[in-house]
Amino acid sequence: MKMAVAGVMLAAVLAAHGAGKKPADDSVLKQIQKAGVLKIGTTGDYKPFSYKTPDGTLVGADIEMAKDLAATLGVRPEFVPTTWKTMLDDFKGGKFDIALGGITVNPDRSAVGDFSIPNVSDGKRPIVRCADKDKYATLDAIDVPATRVVINPGGTNDKFAHEHFTKAQIVVWPDNKTIFEQLVGHQADVMVTDGVEVDLQAKLHPGVLCPAAVAAPFTHFDDGYLMRKDKELRAVVDGWMWQAIASGKWKQDYDAAMN
Repeated sequence: MKMAVAGVMLAAVLAAHGAGKKPADDSVLKQIQKAGVLKIGTTGDYKPFSYKTPDGTLVGADIEMAKDLAATLGVRPEFVPTTWKTMLDDFKGGKFDIALGGITVNPDRSAVGDFSIPNVSDGKRPIVRCADKDKYATLDAIDVPATRVVINPGGTNDKFAHEHFTKAQIVVWPDNKTIFEQLVGHQADVMVTDGVEVDLQAKLHPGVLCPAAVAAPFTHFDDGYLMRKDKELRAVVDGWMWQAIASGKWKQDYDAAMN
């Protein structure tokens, strides 16, 4: 029933902004439809949302969703590489129409684009070597001079660390795909990141990396898709996202990428 209702709702949205009531010629949605391509910015380094396999193939839950979104719009997907540090400037520079891959909703991003309805609600938590899971259970316990907190530059982990840690050593590691090896190899002690990433990396490093025994996540936030400001585009993407969540497609793609 949910899937049927969702399909009806999305069809109505597409009709209103497609063959029925055409958006204005200068709307972003119309530009995408005329070009026949949806340009999608993604970092390709954040499993399970967007990451590259050893042979360079771009995969992940949000990659599958992006392909489906493009098909829904009747255009082809074109993936544009970006980084957490440059993503906002690349977006403002018009390099892509939409950015996705575990992107947290925040004021800086919302000021320059529209966010879809969220597909993830999460919070920042620390991941550590399993022997230290009780040692780093609070912000105060982490924020001591002997602790090395590793961050990837330019994203919300970077911002969180600099806002909350004034005594701990902040170690910058530019490659998000190998950053957790810094914990494994004892080059760092803690990484505070999105809870979904904490749980995934603990699963990928059993008995080596563990979620720290925090009483609750340090923050709460939503992830969504950042798109160029346009009410027609946002209406279509929100309707499509709602359908993907209600029908179970999003969960199916997410669960597949977690394995």
